[in-house]
Amino acid sequence: MPSITLPDGSSRQFDHPVSVHEVAADIGPGLAKAAVAGKVNGELVDTSYTIHEDVSLALVTERDPEGVDVIRHSTAHLLAAAVKELFPSAQVTIGPVIEDGFYYDFKFERAFTPDDLRQIEDRMAELAKQEITVQRSILSREEAIALFDQMGEEYKVRIIEDIPGAEPLSFYRQGDFIDLCRGPHVPDTGKLKAFKLTKVAGAYWRGDTNNEQLQRIYGTAWGNKKELKAYLNRLEEAEKRDHRKLGKKLKLFHMQEEAPGMVFWHPLGWTFYQQVEQYLRAKLQRHGYQEIRTPQVVARSLWERSGHWDKFQDDMFTTESEKYDFAIKPMNCPCHIQVYNQGLKSYKDLPLRLAEFGACHRNEASGALHGLMRVRGFTQDDAHIFCEESQIQDEVSSFIDLLHEVYADFGFTEILYKLSTRPEKRVGSDEVWDKSEAALEEALNKQGVDWELLPGEGAFYGPKIEFSLKDCIGRVWQCGTIQVDFSMPGRLGAEYVSSSQDRKVPVMLHRAVLGSFERFLGILIEHYEGAFPTWLAPVQVSVLNITDNQREYCTKVADQLEKAGLRVNLDLRNEKIGFKIREHTIDKVPYLLVIGDKEVEQGEVAVRTRKGEDLGTLKLDAFLARVNGELERKSRTETEN
Repeated sequence: MPSITLPDGSSRQFDHPVSVHEVAADIGPGLAKAAVAGKVNGELVDTSYTIHEDVSLALVTERDPEGVDVIRHSTAHLLAAAVKELFPSAQVTIGPVIEDGFYYDFKFERAFTPDDLRQIEDRMAELAKQEITVQRSILSREEAIALFDQMGEEYKVRIIEDIPGAEPLSFYRQGDFIDLCRGPHVPDTGKLKAFKLTKVAGAYWRGDTNNEQLQRIYGTAWGNKKELKAYLNRLEEAEKRDHRKLGKKLKLFHMQEEAPGMVFWHPLGWTFYQQVEQYLRAKLQRHGYQEIRTPQVVARSLWERSGHWDKFQDDMFTTESEKYDFAIKPMNCPCHIQVYNQGLKSYKDLPLRLAEFGACHRNEASGALHGLMRVRGFTQDDAHIFCEESQIQDEVSSFIDLLHEVYADFGFTEILYKLSTRPEKRVGSDEVWDKSEAALEEALNKQGVDWELLPGEGAFYGPKIEFSLKDCIGRVWQCGTIQVDFSMPGRLGAEYVSSSQDRKVPVMLHRAVLGSFERFLGILIEHYEGAFPTWLAPVQVSVLNITDNQREYCTKVADQLEKAGLRVNLDLRNEKIGFKIREHTIDKVPYLLVIGDKEVEQGEVAVRTRKGEDLGTLKLDAFLARVNGELERKSRTETEN
């Protein structure tokens, strides 16, 4: 006679084994209709799952994140079923859930076309409307291999043969389609009401470029059509904001095949880059950091001692000289310890904060490269704080304050926080882990922010906090991090003399605010759609003459603006003023100063914004006061222009 405890603390008694669906129906028909899965003692299960004993149960619907994942997983199976109906010779492989959607990989004799995708999506919709029951079954490995071998599904056979162990496996059937899967899945295809196939891409079997190439069909699925529409609108908006297109249009940067994953910054783009770097440099100085510079090519022996060689050698660019092996540094931390090690340190020297805008290189797979967002050559706003254990909490709190200031200045006000704690395999004593985790937790609580705990997700050398920001169209970007490291300083011989005059190994805090400069600049380009706030804009003001009569006055105005510290473009071309205004507006210059005979006569400038607003004529001092006010506020309260 199972007793079911619900999330609100209430319970329901049954005199016989009962399914999750039956419990939902006992609560109410609406919930029974809405449930796509259940959580029994915290484990996600099908609604057909039978409960035999006392348990806690939560019903999962399309409104729950777990419910959306179940819907997406089930939609991947719906996709495979539709493909098999329309293209029987296609081989099915795997179809997992990914962020915002799913994909399924197929082996097929020709490339899928956009017309194929439309046909597949239409067939998926027809199958969904039929409300086909999704049934779970268990087969022995021998039965499963025989079944898929008979069906001609050689990839499924290979998957089953590669699964370790000998226990039976679970399968899900809907109509004539059956697939190997842990589940859970929706009870019937009628629950799949909001989906869209988005693209086809190439993929390799098992993700190995040495294996045969497959075709990957991507899709998205949501709990309802309203959420699907909102997501598709976000995709459309993201397409408009693609930093690769804007980078070319605004003449910021380019990339080419002779240097894959490396950035060619153009004058305007490098000006933009420098504004970010110079801003951050000044901010770090005010927060007690000392800037250093370390070599880019370092002997293999250092990477072996630090432990990076064993874990990252495949991602390193290597070279050889005079029978010595070298690596182009993929990260900065071992080199920072070499700076720390020069001269014996005392506890009075701690905390010591060493910062570097360090150029790093990683041999990323070519298929993973994506504009500025994933590159091989990048710069980290890297810093390492050497401190005593008792100083961890204060240093983390101070870093979070710094991070908040920086993100707010760049216009990001919504930040997500995640605390990752000790993994099963780790270095350091439980006592030190206890102290470090407590220090990170206390620092987050001191800030009064909501944060998510990720048990077991910390690095082997210490716990960490990850900071993600949300852009203007709701996308989340993980940028900042602070990590506690008990391991590397000791491996590389870092010491200090404690207050009791004995030698101790300092704790090292790895921290970054932006992460990769290149990636953060890509985020900024997309967040602002290239229309940067005045303090970041490569060109802040364009001065435009109407006729050649204003040349001398325009030159004088531009000189005064430059002396005031502004980045100015003086456009004296013999072009119609309407053409010049359009061109500089397309270039997203924040302010256009249009000067004709009247402005020369009155000693003023006619001010326009890139949005086409006419701010009237102003004395130059009044215009400078307006702009300087914006520069002072950064992106915090600036009026969009």
